[in-house]
Amino acid sequence: MNDTHKLVNDLSEQVSQLVRDELRLARLELTRKGKRAGFGAGLFGAAGMAAFFGGAALVATVILLLALVMPAWAAAALVAGVLFIVAAVLGLLGKKQVKQATPPVPEEAIASVKADIDMVKERVRR
Repeated sequence: MNDTHKLVNDLSEQVSQLVRDELRLARLELTRKGKRAGFGAGLFGAAGMAAFFGGAALVATVILLLALVMPAWAAAALVAGVLFIVAAVLGLLGKKQVKQATPPVPEEAIASVKADIDMVKERVRR
């Protein structure tokens, strides 16, 4: 009877340690994904800012075109084109970062817990 009691105590301690380790893994995984989502959101913000300045430069271009100031409108058109290209690149990078961060669940930790449960079930059956 004493051996059974010791085995139950050992199993209880091991399960407790396993749960703590899995929770630590889940917390680390969520932290990593949260950082990636934050970075992607920052890139979206930068894309929006670049697009805003591109729009402002385009407005300045139209104004300068109407005023027929050739050198000024040419420069404004060039700046607007560059800003829109930058906005497109930043937007695509932001989308990629956010896509890699979703879904925000600790997939690795969940898979590990399922494997641990299966292993415990298998050992109990023996």
